[in-house]
Amino acid sequence: MHIAISELSKTYGRGAPPAIDNLSLEISHGTFGLLGPNGAGKTTLIRVLSTQLTPTKGQVTVDGWDLQKHRAEVRQRLGYLPQHFGAYPQLTAGEFLDYMARLAGLHSRRDRKERVSRALENVGLSDVRQQRTGTFSGGMMRRLGIAQALLGDPEFLIVDEPTTGLDPEERIRFRGLLGRLSSDRAILVSTHIVGDISSTCEAIALIDRGRLRYQGAPEDLVRLAEGKAWSVTVDDAGFEDISRRFHVVTVAPEGDALLLRVVGDAEPLPGAEPVAPNMEDAYVYFMESGEIPAEELSP
Repeated sequence: MHIAISELSKTYGRGAPPAIDNLSLEISHGTFGLLGPNGAGKTTLIRVLSTQLTPTKGQVTVDGWDLQKHRAEVRQRLGYLPQHFGAYPQLTAGEFLDYMARLAGLHSRRDRKERVSRALENVGLSDVRQQRTGTFSGGMMRRLGIAQALLGDPEFLIVDEPTTGLDPEERIRFRGLLGRLSSDRAILVSTHIVGDISSTCEAIALIDRGRLRYQGAPEDLVRLAEGKAWSVTVDDAGFEDISRRFHVVTVAPEGDALLLRVVGDAEPLPGAEPVAPNMEDAYVYFMESGEIPAEELSP
């Protein structure tokens, strides 16, 4: 599976800034993370890739099929879990998936039963097949969403903001599910939650205001942030000063003081300790500073 996005742009109206601005990306087998703040253009890109929206210019191909010229062929290879997924609460999980399979054109009752059973097994919901979806937890509902996206056995799965609103245990379980499903398909995970990317994705892209800021391995982005992360202890007045000059990643109380983790180009205060950067440090530093080397943008 290979998805190629070439010089893609989308503008919603005359005079409006582009939601996607000359974006080029390549996505292959495995889990690919699309990371950026709210308003970065992630949702617009997802809507284009899921065939819901026509770009202003540019091209997308999915295993050689042009997205605009061969929409039906692309849709046959595509599964999609939107950010706001819902099911009919009065239906059981099995009934809901059977209904979705009918909508997808599976007319054989035997085929639908096999597809539904396989999808429920893939997401760990076989034991609640007869439970009404209105009783599902947030994590169970997200897994049901993945199940409906898997009904067509897609080669390319798009998941939009998959762990928003989930508790930590459900978030970890869902990340594990995506990792397992990526063994035989390409999965695009769009999120603003750094932890969803660093723990599941082999490759990532950072976008902001519709433009590509980085594409590559998460560990390579972290490597580029070496020497940019610091730990420093301050009082309230020191916090105000630091936050004006540096980007604060985390704040933790330490007695009457505050322990800050900050990113920046220089030592924030005498005695500040340099620390090994993590993915969150790198994300905050490069999204705020915009100083990613140009060569790192090449697919």
